Amino acid sequence: MWRSAERGSVTPLVALVVLAVGGLCLGLGRLGADAVSSARARTAADAAALAGAAEGEDAARSLAEANGATLVEFRSEGAEVQVRARVGDFEVDARAARSPSSASGEALPIGP
Repeated sequence: MWRSAERGSVTPLVALVVLAVGGLCLGLGRLGADAVSSARARTAADAAALAGAAEGEDAARSLAEANGATLVEFRSEGAEVQVRARVGDFEVDARAARSPSSASGEALPIGP
């Protein structure tokens, strides 16, 4: 049998566990959102660099925006293009170059 003085002593412990689990869920949700934003920024920068190398700055800007990013910087040096795209708090650089053997202006990514 329970004594009346001990009744309800589990309730504060359960409340603390619920708060801890809730805080953990919020933290994991934030980390997941950051991972998605980072991946979107990388995708947008890569696509914009390839489009910029093949068709120029307007194509790069339009493709970055189509991927939910803002084109922060566009630099073209000969056959090579470097872009910087931003999604939320994440800014990512990407480079691409036109293939010298391609007559159609096909763009090739350049390693990191």
